[in-house]
Amino acid sequence: MANYKYPQELRERATRLAVEARRDPDTRTGAINRIAEQTGVHKEALRTWVRKAEDAELPTEPVDAEARIRRLEKENRELRQSMEILRSATAFFAKAEFDRRLK
Repeated sequence: MANYKYPQELRERATRLAVEARRDPDTRTGAINRIAEQTGVHKEALRTWVRKAEDAELPTEPVDAEARIRRLEKENRELRQSMEILRSATAFFAKAEFDRRLK
């Protein structure tokens, strides 16, 4: 297995999102930059992946839709947990800063 900067799952997901966005005339403009920013992938890396996928006309949809749904639901739960942790940390540090200024 090759050692890539980005996990294979992220590469596939970002490529799939960008290829789908580029197929739709309404979302084609700026699709690679937008998807790269949303997924945290460097835009030139994503551009290379998309070019290879489009040149090879590789299927961009996963075969097992149920597995994809499970994976996305798990990712959604993890993101919600991360957001809750960030909200708690923000409140904690805001209170600490406020208390420090009162002294």
